[in-house]
Amino acid sequence: MISYKLVMPEHMNQYGLLFGGNLLKWVDEIAWMAVSLDYPGSRFVTIGMDRVEFRKGVTGGSILRFNVNRQRVGHTSVTYAAEVSRRELHQSQEDTIFTTDITFVRVNADGEKIPVAAET
Repeated sequence: MISYKLVMPEHMNQYGLLFGGNLLKWVDEIAWMAVSLDYPGSRFVTIGMDRVEFRKGVTGGSILRFNVNRQRVGHTSVTYAAEVSRRELHQSQEDTIFTTDITFVRVNADGEKIPVAAET
């Protein structure tokens, strides 16, 4: 799944760069959409990201590209690889600013883990 986000003034920190919490929120949201589209009718919750390391700062007006792909399917969980690239207005090419693996677990209405392949 590929998605894009425009970095606006309200996304910035006190130093004029993208606040890291916003990037993490967007990665979680876009990866959740990917797992929800891959497994319609299933309920998934985030259980973790393997690594959080911001490689480069992002200025306002940059366009971020989120590339999220399914990596592993376990008994009750699914892991996606997420890569975020930025393209600033003066750049002709993108550069990668963030990568992580994000894992979701499938749960029932009571919040209990259930197999990914189980019927809803």
